Amino acid sequence: MFRFALHMSGREDVAEEVTQEVFLALLRHPERFDPGRGNLSSFLYGVARNHVLRYLGQRRESVNIEEGDTALDPAGDADILVNLTRAETIESVRQAVLSLPAGYREAVVLCDLEELSYADAAAVMKVPVGTVRSRLNRGRGLLLEKLRATRPGAGTLRCWA
Repeated sequence: MFRFALHMSGREDVAEEVTQEVFLALLRHPERFDPGRGNLSSFLYGVARNHVLRYLGQRRESVNIEEGDTALDPAGDADILVNLTRAETIESVRQAVLSLPAGYREAVVLCDLEELSYADAAAVMKVPVGTVRSRLNRGRGLLLEKLRATRPGAGTLRCWA
């Protein structure tokens, strides 16, 4: 659970909190686990995912563990595979971003991950907008090269299209 939460959130403190909350939820409300709907690990991954999403501000209306919502749908094996694949991809991108030279990394993080405008990123970086654009272009190119080297088929990044 810890590793899953860490990959999803990218933060150890969040992963620790989510791990604790997952097992506390099971201890406090064991009746919420229904073996007829899936196995225990699927249920726990579903609870962990919901806590991470809640932390990240991506609330799902159908899931509210603390208020006793019985509509909790444990993730099936396919959902777990999708989530783990997504987590691995996120980690690969995170590591590739961290390996970029500082100027390029800053442009990619500000514009692509934090979704700042070129003008706002330029103000943060204290450089002209044209410099942000060129660093972003070069940073994306380097990032794509790094991802292609580590993950075959990564040449089709849609998030930067």
